[in-house]
Amino acid sequence: MAFGRLVGDLASSGEGLYVPDFKPDRAVGGTKQAAVTFFEQAINLLQGLKRTQADIIQRAAELCAERIAGGGLIFLFGNGHSRMMCEEMTPRQGGYAGFVAMVELAISNHAAIIGSNGLRAPLYLENYEGYAEQILRGFHFGANDAFIIISTSGIRPVVVEMAMGAQKRGLSVIAIVSKAHCGEAKAVHSSGKKLTDCADFVIDNQCPPGDCVVELEGLDWRTGPVSTITGAMIINMIRCATAEALLQRGVKPTVLPSHQFVGHTGAEEQLECFYEAYRKSLKHLFE
Repeated sequence: MAFGRLVGDLASSGEGLYVPDFKPDRAVGGTKQAAVTFFEQAINLLQGLKRTQADIIQRAAELCAERIAGGGLIFLFGNGHSRMMCEEMTPRQGGYAGFVAMVELAISNHAAIIGSNGLRAPLYLENYEGYAEQILRGFHFGANDAFIIISTSGIRPVVVEMAMGAQKRGLSVIAIVSKAHCGEAKAVHSSGKKLTDCADFVIDNQCPPGDCVVELEGLDWRTGPVSTITGAMIINMIRCATAEALLQRGVKPTVLPSHQFVGHTGAEEQLECFYEAYRKSLKHLFE
């Protein structure tokens, strides 16, 4: 079963843009196969990710390693559900000093859905122009810092202005976005720009417009969002490749260990080493 296609001038060589194609012959209905359908769709997207994005992910990781080796920090920003990708990078077992999760609670803490800390206010704020600049003004960035900005749609003003603000400060921007969704969606920011217009590296998370991949008979909207799966894969590919590139530069990352190992007496000591390395990595933000 075909799930996608290569398009563009380089399609014949296998190097064109991979466009996921989610148009099943029929919706899943009465077969109790929705779980397997989702699994297969997700695996297909991961295969497409490896096939089409491995090179750009490696280039992004090389940039991260260069900046961290030079004393810089890689800031990760994502609002709403994309916040999860920031926290997948750090703090996380196997993570290390050099990455900073820039999590703004006002636009990413909405589990209550209604009432205080509900969903309405964050959805409003992410469209408010000027908000990202106020976040950025709270930091004293260094010349070797850079950004990873995550947004499946890539159109909300807060992510567009975060990228614009980073570039205005001379900082490189890596965008993780759905090219299919971003390409189809109308720009929301008054400049007419999208996240893909304000990034030095664009990594395609392979998600279809709307993120979801499973159609069920009797359900008007698709379910089964996949951006968490492909996004987390991208984050971990960047993490591993950056660590490898740092070691090749003679820089040994200070890793956050799993403190769940039973009887591993070195884990607590390593945890303290991580705390200290992380503290020192933030030094230039407060000078």
